[in-house]
Amino acid sequence: MGRRWIPLMLAVAIVLQVATLAPAPSLAQGRTVTWKFTLDFLIQGPQAPFVIALEKGYYAKEGINLTMDRGFGSADAVTKIASGAYDLGYADINSMIEFNARNPGKELVAIAILLNSPPFAILTLRRENIRSPQDLVGKKLGAPVGDAPRRLFPVFARAVGIHPDSVEWVSMDVPLREPSLIRGTVNAITGFYFTAFINLKAAGVRPDDIVAFLYSDYGLPLYGNAVMVPKTLLDREPAAVRGFLKAFIEGVKDSINDPSGAIAAIKKRDPLINESVELERLLLALRSNVLTREVAADGFGGVRAERLARAIDAVAESFGLPTRPKWYEVFNGKFLPPKKDRMLPALR
Repeated sequence: MGRRWIPLMLAVAIVLQVATLAPAPSLAQGRTVTWKFTLDFLIQGPQAPFVIALEKGYYAKEGINLTMDRGFGSADAVTKIASGAYDLGYADINSMIEFNARNPGKELVAIAILLNSPPFAILTLRRENIRSPQDLVGKKLGAPVGDAPRRLFPVFARAVGIHPDSVEWVSMDVPLREPSLIRGTVNAITGFYFTAFINLKAAGVRPDDIVAFLYSDYGLPLYGNAVMVPKTLLDREPAAVRGFLKAFIEGVKDSINDPSGAIAAIKKRDPLINESVELERLLLALRSNVLTREVAADGFGGVRAERLARAIDAVAESFGLPTRPKWYEVFNGKFLPPKKDRMLPALR
């Protein structure tokens, strides 16, 4: 072999070595899918896992070109996903159960639970002298029409022994909810606890003056918000669905490990947010609704069949749904990563 071949042989050897050391592409990287994703509400602290995963390119790494929009309530998000306006999204799983029962042929399925403990709450001020849920009878409650805790009030009412129609509802846009309670236009409001409590506090209300009734404190087995998709997407793009969940869970872990960094990612999307307020909101959501004992034992994202079955029964009975789906028709955990990859770090 002539000396002129030696440099060529060395070059080939180097190329082969680099190719061997290069990481294998993910399953979704064979091609790129373009998806539209809707959140349940405004982009705030609790939505940070989705936003930081987008900001850090985790979805893109899995071959997903993702567009993310704010939401206008869970009921609205569910309807938009089912209509095809969005490919997938994030909303209250109980609102999804009701929608599925009333819209056969358009059913969605949840594929990952973010809020293992639901943040549904009724909040009032001490001056209203509402000491227990029974004191809500005859009172005015304010909330947007699509608010998940408002829609689930019949489930709560049945659990505490009052009639669902024993209160008067005052419908309002989201920005007017806490101000209406402060002004006394309504006696109480419904909302996510980490949203309404932090908003009241940020508006100058002393925490000791806020009275809250959390649905989870009254024996309700409900789960909270989940990632949901049309069933057809699971059949059409299974690898990309797995890639999305992998990326999303990395976003959850990043939000726990570096909450301030997660809020910084949100700030890029909405420069007008109050970073300290949203950091407090994120930490409250993580502690109260994400990092539960069930998640610590089972790993993030899944459900317990018996609990979800009881939740479905409660929703079906309270809403008088025409059908009562099986738990596995509501939730499909087959696209989640293995349990070892779903164990979350502790919040420092």
